[in-house]
Amino acid sequence: MVWSPADERFQENLEAAKAYYEQHWTLCAPRSAVALDRPVGQWLSNLRRPGALDGHPAWERALAEVDPDWNPAWPTVWQRHYAAVRELLHDEAGLTELAPGTTCHGMDVGRWLHKQRQHTTWTTLSDGQRERLEQLGIAPLPPEQQDPAEARKGGSAAFERGIAALTQYKTRTDSVTVSRGHVEQLEDGTEVRLGVWIMNQKGRRAKLTPDKLAALAHLGLDWATA
Repeated sequence: MVWSPADERFQENLEAAKAYYEQHWTLCAPRSAVALDRPVGQWLSNLRRPGALDGHPAWERALAEVDPDWNPAWPTVWQRHYAAVRELLHDEAGLTELAPGTTCHGMDVGRWLHKQRQHTTWTTLSDGQRERLEQLGIAPLPPEQQDPAEARKGGSAAFERGIAALTQYKTRTDSVTVSRGHVEQLEDGTEVRLGVWIMNQKGRRAKLTPDKLAALAHLGLDWATA
């Protein structure tokens, strides 16, 4: 085996990543994270970029051995919360509830878990996310326990994500003409089916509030103009 300076640097950073994992139970570290005096968060973020590990299958295997979900198909912030919930529930055998206000590593994981169980959030999760929650015994809340305020916020948040995605698309392309199948990825990793979202807003135009129509019109969607 030929050892290179790049391999040596990788191993040194991997040891820092292992140290971070021991404390946080995940390699989905925020970019600002530091371990063993190394900027492990930025290092891991760089490795998650498409193509970053091309030609380095051994590196990818080494990371997966530490944390199989080190590079999830969903936002890393979601994975950080999930990892904390998983460990807290594991420590409390048989417990499947964490009340809002329960914190871990500065995150309100109780509030986060309550939100995941709301129908408006649960239905937006990927199969992989729901599978991981279900493995912990977590299921969506029954209808009588659903929070009407969460449902309203969920609808508002979805609209705001759509506006953010359209703004980002327009900034990059100088156009608001979006194909039906286009998916726009926001900076936090959230994916928005932008083409479908725009068509849905157009179909619901008569039900949109004036402020939502104004936001759409401001971005250049002619049909939203009063």
